[in-house]
Amino acid sequence: MRTRLYLCTALLLISLPAAAQTTPAVEIFGGYQYARINPGEGVDGFNQNGWNAALQVNANNWFGIVADFSGVYGSPTISIPGVGSAEVDTNFHSFLFGPQISYRGHERVTPFVRALFGAIRANAEAFGTAESQTAFGMALGGGVDVNVHDRVAIRLIQADYVLSRFEGFSGQTENQHNARLSFGVVFRLGSRD
Repeated sequence: MRTRLYLCTALLLISLPAAAQTTPAVEIFGGYQYARINPGEGVDGFNQNGWNAALQVNANNWFGIVADFSGVYGSPTISIPGVGSAEVDTNFHSFLFGPQISYRGHERVTPFVRALFGAIRANAEAFGTAESQTAFGMALGGGVDVNVHDRVAIRLIQADYVLSRFEGFSGQTENQHNARLSFGVVFRLGSRD
């Protein structure tokens, strides 16, 4: 009985109009980004603000390849075990690439999920000393675009879990579990239909 239910549901979804929306060849996103950075090793997490931009090339109406770039900036006061507290000027830039799956079966909204991989560059400066590292980065998440026009959408929300693998204060590479939220405008160019 359960198999029949799954089969009927799959057939219903497949039979939905595939072209409820025109599929753009390229989508360009730009907007605001909020990030929660969790350095690890007993250092409290902190918030940063910045920008997020992405270029997506669509292979068909549901699959695309994304190049995602972002930068966040701030001057949090960080307590480092055994060292003390200091205001640290920090910035993080990500360069991530990967697949995105979008559901275009509804005229007004386009939900999507994605998995992106690449590099994240961190810079920190305190007491006149600067340190920079580039490390592996990964973002898993999704979001919802609200269609305003055939060629313009508002990215209502994009939420990503972001993993980075920077070297910690002890010299060991560690996982940092971060989060980011982005909002902005999507411009859609060309057509795949």
